[in-house]
Amino acid sequence: MDDDVRERVQALHEHLAATAERPVETRSSQWLGEAEAAARDAAGDGVPEAAVAKRVSQVVHLLENVEETGDEAADEHVERARELAAALDERLSGP
Repeated sequence: MDDDVRERVQALHEHLAATAERPVETRSSQWLGEAEAAARDAAGDGVPEAAVAKRVSQVVHLLENVEETGDEAADEHVERARELAAALDERLSGP
């Protein structure tokens, strides 16, 4: 896996981890916690590309359940995480 993908996966994890520092609504917090755990797994050292692709896809689906967090800063992190996850998912699931 190339360095660009690895950096984007790390950035995805950082955005999701940042939501844990914010006062987020309970239900959104649960989805975000699961998404953050999947992103953390994907960002680990030596993770095979197929596993990264699977985890990123899980993040995309988990974030679909987050409507609003109740915190503007967390919403910005979620939006950026959605963008990163979607772009990574497209790139990693390509031919």
